[in-house]
Amino acid sequence: MALWGGRFSSDTRDEVARYSESISFDKRLYKHDIDGSRAHVKMLAHAGIIPQETAEAIRSELLKIRDRIDAGDFKYDISLEDIHMHIESALIGILGAEGARVHSGRSRNDQVALDLRLYLRDEIDLLIEGLRRFQKALVTMAAANPRVIMPGFTHLQHAQVVLFAHHLLAYVEMFDRDAERLADCRKRVNVMPLGSGALAGSTLPLDRELVCKELNFERVTRNSMDGVADRDFAIELVSALAVFAMHTSRLSEDLILWCSQEFDFVELDDAFCTGSSLMPQKKNPDVCELTRGKTARVYGALSALLTLCKGLPLTYNRDLQEDKIAIFDAVDTAEQILAVYPPMIETMKLKEENMRKAATDPALMATDIAEKLVELGVPFRTAHHRVGSFVKWCKENNRLLNETTLEEMQITIPEATEVFLTLFDPDNSVAKRKLTGGTGFDPVADQIAYWQDRLK
Repeated sequence: MALWGGRFSSDTRDEVARYSESISFDKRLYKHDIDGSRAHVKMLAHAGIIPQETAEAIRSELLKIRDRIDAGDFKYDISLEDIHMHIESALIGILGAEGARVHSGRSRNDQVALDLRLYLRDEIDLLIEGLRRFQKALVTMAAANPRVIMPGFTHLQHAQVVLFAHHLLAYVEMFDRDAERLADCRKRVNVMPLGSGALAGSTLPLDRELVCKELNFERVTRNSMDGVADRDFAIELVSALAVFAMHTSRLSEDLILWCSQEFDFVELDDAFCTGSSLMPQKKNPDVCELTRGKTARVYGALSALLTLCKGLPLTYNRDLQEDKIAIFDAVDTAEQILAVYPPMIETMKLKEENMRKAATDPALMATDIAEKLVELGVPFRTAHHRVGSFVKWCKENNRLLNETTLEEMQITIPEATEVFLTLFDPDNSVAKRKLTGGTGFDPVADQIAYWQDRLK
């Protein structure tokens, strides 16, 4: 008979047991379930609800159960449904009726809420550490190539010249916001729900603040009904992971383009690519492509959680058992991304000559000409129109912008002087962009120094 089976006259059908079990996926919560139970029984003894010697025996046996699970020497049975009942059943099997005291003043509703918060708190810390490693890999690559120039793109068309390091540092900024979102989310994860009971608290004199302190939570939940029904913290976390995945997908798309024969800007190490089963010459950036696919998977987890919770009346409903599948998958996916990308970036080889060749397209400096006209007092819209006319003249006459004479340039840009003929140097174009946050050599060096110091 199940631990909750006193009211029932027949056992659960096998089909229902298989349908309703969660041990196949929630067993990963065992350490957090044990930590929560150890804190709970310590409080029960302190409050005089169970004998001190019983609490000590339970706490000791819980550590032995944890060791058994660690060692793979623990048998799972779907009839026990979840990790909570497995551990409680193991306690009762060893300590008898005294082991059954572990659940005094507690429901599986507030127990699973506690376990999930403990688990996600640890995972958030690991995710933030992974993001910092990712940032370091990007900053290290930027610092090793501080003067490599490449074309920047808008609409996937050549736009203006930029530093390769500047491009990488854009992603460092994105991942920093991801880390900030996770850290902020952690504040709402770090709230202790145990003591909420099934929904209404308990008539026993539980000391929730003692458990809160024992488990290093910031505070206890203020409303027992919200304490068991709330999954906002999980939705918020997966939402943050969806944004992170989106950022890695964008980086992946850049890398895929840069690896193509059309761009040929970088080469990923063979260890991060695969070949074709048919075409012997192929080297495919499969890690990047998989990341685009896995991003959709994280989006799916977020959609699943929002849909799961949208129609639930207060308080706990069994639907919430399904939250862990989406949560675990999103966390696992993010951690897999964070494991593979830093070494992939660190071993990436730049093809500086190809990048520079692409950056010497004189059309990339068209805006420099317009801004030079602005320096001479020409209204920007007038300057923009004249440079556009100059580009059109060059196209119609099959000439590159830097192949014209001063007289030819003056046909459409009457204010042009000899200085205008020197504006097609990509190094000079970059060097002049000295604004904070710009792609100039000096501000990018400042950005690199900032991140090197911040990520020590």
